[in-house]
This record gives sequence, C-alpha cells and structure tokens, in this order.
Amino acid sequence: MLKAKSGKDTLRALGAMSGTSLDGVDAAIVETDGTVITGFGAHAYRPYTGAERQCLTAALGQWFGPQVEAATDVIDAVHQEVLSDFPDVDLIGFHGQTLAHDPRGRGTLQVGNGAVLAQALGVPVVSDFRSSDVELGGEGAPLAPFFHFACAKWIGAQAPLCFLNLGGVGNITWVDPRQPAPEAEGALLAFDTGPANAPLNDLMRERLGLDCDFDGSIAMQGTVETGALELFLAEAYFSKIPPKSLDRNDFSEMIELVRELSDADAAATLTAMCATGVAAGMTHLPAPPEKVLVTGGGRKNPVLMEMLRVSLDCPVVPVEDVGLDGDMLEAQAFAYLAVRVAKGLPTSCPSTTGVGALVGGGLLSQPDGK
Repeated sequence: MLKAKSGKDTLRALGAMSGTSLDGVDAAIVETDGTVITGFGAHAYRPYTGAERQCLTAALGQWFGPQVEAATDVIDAVHQEVLSDFPDVDLIGFHGQTLAHDPRGRGTLQVGNGAVLAQALGVPVVSDFRSSDVELGGEGAPLAPFFHFACAKWIGAQAPLCFLNLGGVGNITWVDPRQPAPEAEGALLAFDTGPANAPLNDLMRERLGLDCDFDGSIAMQGTVETGALELFLAEAYFSKIPPKSLDRNDFSEMIELVRELSDADAAATLTAMCATGVAAGMTHLPAPPEKVLVTGGGRKNPVLMEMLRVSLDCPVVPVEDVGLDGDMLEAQAFAYLAVRVAKGLPTSCPSTTGVGALVGGGLLSQPDGK
C-alpha cells in the first residue's frame, strides 16, 4: 500500500482535470487518508491555446486514429507542464481527457498516458478511473460523488444537500451526510442532468468567436424560445431513472433547435435548457435537499444561476459559500479518488454509476526504480 513520504496515512495528493468544456487543465492538492479530508493545498490552472483546443475538439467522438493520437500528445504535454510545478506530492490523480463516452456500447475513452506521466514526474500516478466501472456494468460517470460525500462531512453538513457541477455536461450528487460512508445505502445518488455549458460554448465560438457567454451578458439580452425548450424536455433521457450519464455530444441537436434564433435568444434558450434539465433531475432525488451547491463554470453565469433559483425549491448557491473552490473541485476530486485507489478503497457504487457492486477504478503507475 502506498505510504506518504512522511510515513503517515494521510497522503498529499495532486489531482488534474480537463473537462468537457475544453477550457484547460485544473490541478489541485488534497490532503487525505482516502476517507477524511484533512486539508486543501495549492492549485493552478493552465488554459489551452487555440491550437490545442482545436486539436482536442477534432478528436471528440473518436475512438482511435491520428486525431486521437494527436489529442493524447496534447494532454500528456500540457499535464506534464502543469503538474511539474507542484513539488513534494505523494501521488497524482490524472483524469485525462474524455473523447468518447458510450457505456452501454463501445465503452469510455479518456486519453492521456499515466505511465508516461509517472516516469516524467517521478511520482506514482493513478489514471483510467472510469474503465473498470464501465466494464462491470456501470455508467462510468459521474465519479466525483465519493469526494462530494467527504466534502459534505468536511463542511459539517447535517442534512441532505446537493452538489451540482455545471461544466460541459451537468451532473448532480445528492448526499446524505448522516450516513457513515459513501457506499452506505442511502448515502448518495448521482447522475448527469443534461447538457450544461458545452452547447452554449460551442454556439458562442461558432457565431461570435468567444469561449463562452461571459457573465451571461448575451443571454441576458434574449428571450427563451419556449417551443425549442419543450422539444428539448421531451427527450426520453429526462424521464429515465438514474443512475445515468451522457456524452458531451449527446444533445448536439440543441444547436439545431436554436439555429434560426438571434444570438441573444439562442443563448437564453440554451441557458434555459441547462436549468430545466437540472429541474427535471430534481424529481428523481430521494428527498428534498437543504440546498444546492453549484460548482463548475456555470456558477459564474448569473442568468443561469437565477434560472436555477426560480426553478428549484431550495437555496441555490455557489460552493464558495461553504468554503469550497468551485473552479478546483473536480481536480480535487481526482486527487481524493487517487488516494482511494492506492489504498484499495471503492470509488463508485450502484447508486452513483449503476455498477453492480462496489468498484475501485483506476490504474496505478509507478515511476521506474521505485
């Protein structure tokens, strides 16, 4: 079993995340024994260049071939650059970049070579977190819920609450912090709520050359097209019982639904689709949450946050309100999960991914000579 350099059970783990929004790499340190969070450390963000993002975008939906190879090279190089700035870590959790996700079909693909990274940085690396879950019948996503459970304990929550991550795809974790462990019956329920920032970001790049709708400034000027919204909510996904997950491009037709609208109306409508997808997901929760803590880039969009507040029957606040970092929560999650993998602890369970039994996903790569 991996031990900290200090010889203690608590490890200083560095997590790295590149999400479906394709904005860049987040890296953050978590100190944990794999169960209890004892502290959060330094963090960093490295945006992708235009050429790097173009390379990754070209590989989305691909399973093999030169575009996938090129994307892998980008992911390996950028992560090595970012993670080399963190000295004295015991372990790295390396998510890589999801290019394709089809859990009931071809599986799931996250590119990035953990063994190469371990050799380059001289630190053990856990990678390929999702494959084992999918191979055993799970959705392979979302994977942050076990970390969300630890965060709920860390903030001293006493009643059920939700973590809502609005990245490229939206996902929600319902947590009952009164339970003893994340794998306990009734402790967690998690699933993807629907598309979040990805369609809106794609629209902004296609029409205006912008990375996103900064501060919701474009959607703020528009009107929601209710007809398009109704067609969106008629999708069978929203009535499907969780756990369930999505690929980034599963709702790519959303762009077509708003194709004839003005920039402002299209942005407002795509933003409303994200919020209504979340509202539809709330009907699947075991009990009403005390509050919803929003993480990911979507929490910075005041139009989206107001739509959520209007749609949901509980307070909706950014995770910063409870002392967490919404920009780094996913990177921190993979630091935490890496420690669980190294210690042989489960990282997913039936109520988070629909897998048939407890799974400890992830591949541990040791640097040569250690």
